[in-house]
Amino acid sequence: MNAPISTITSKGQVTIPKDVRDALHLLSGDKVEFVRNDADEIIIKPLTKTSTELAGLLSKYAKPKPVSVEMMNQLVKENLKKTFK
Repeated sequence: MNAPISTITSKGQVTIPKDVRDALHLLSGDKVEFVRNDADEIIIKPLTKTSTELAGLLSKYAKPKPVSVEMMNQLVKENLKKTFK
């Protein structure tokens, strides 16, 4: 198996290859830490998210608030008036 390779840009930036991001479960905006071990190797470690950073993460999956029949009838009535003026 070939090891993933990245090139350092003139600004010192590196793109983490997709298979590495997937293996570390990294998403855009996540933070990583670079740790030097006793063998003088650099390890990339994902930083654990705090509960504050996770707040609202699942909000896009929230169910919409229920709407009463009266509210639906009112909205339909308003849209019909606009459509057939």
